[in-house]
Amino acid sequence: MLSFVFKLVRTLGRTTFSVVVCMALGAISAYAQTAEIPRTQEGKPDLNGIWQALGNAHWDIEPHAARAALQMQPGPVVPVPAKDLLAFGAVGSVPSGVGVVVGGEIPYLPEARARKIENQENWAERDPEIKCYLPGVPRATYMPFPFQIFQSASHFFIAYEYAGALRNIYMEDPGPAQVDSWMGQSVGHWEGDTFVAEGSGFNDQTWFDRAGNHHSASMTVVERYTMTSPDHILYEAMIEDPQTFSRPWMI
Repeated sequence: MLSFVFKLVRTLGRTTFSVVVCMALGAISAYAQTAEIPRTQEGKPDLNGIWQALGNAHWDIEPHAARAALQMQPGPVVPVPAKDLLAFGAVGSVPSGVGVVVGGEIPYLPEARARKIENQENWAERDPEIKCYLPGVPRATYMPFPFQIFQSASHFFIAYEYAGALRNIYMEDPGPAQVDSWMGQSVGHWEGDTFVAEGSGFNDQTWFDRAGNHHSASMTVVERYTMTSPDHILYEAMIEDPQTFSRPWMI
């Protein structure tokens, strides 16, 4: 089986890390064969640190070829960049990527897939990132901006550079979210050496990437952070949204 996962790699000293997209041949659980890892006084893996994504999932979490712009229009021979994107130059181009969706394709319902295509064709007007809105989950993890994890025995907090986004991941369930929000409400727990964050209460205004991949307010996200060595963390996320997708899927 060919799986796509995020692997977080230490780059500078004790508290600075980066994220790279990795391909795993075999079961994802093969990554769980760990060396000695830093631990807290309570014996849990120590995830404290600064992290940043290095990869192409920010542009499109599905496999994709390089193209001249995020938004194209018909040309005399082949599609060309939309007029509004010409001023972006190389900044508006899209690098190729193998994608991070397990199985390679998001299982959209027909109407939701049509909306995804429409979003992509109108990227400059619709992408929440263009408007500097909060990025949502899991997009905040693999944007090209750093984020910092603060972990203690009773708290788990993530601060993202982009848009000043914050997440207080509750270690005790406070009950259903009172309102839907950009970053949702997450409740965390440990499964062995893996930190699991179960997110719900999201609004429908965030995307997964710059390619128009979207969800509804019914989405739930289960994230898993597994430290596989002193210098690596495996990041996985399962997304479920029966109003948008035909089945749960993973990155």
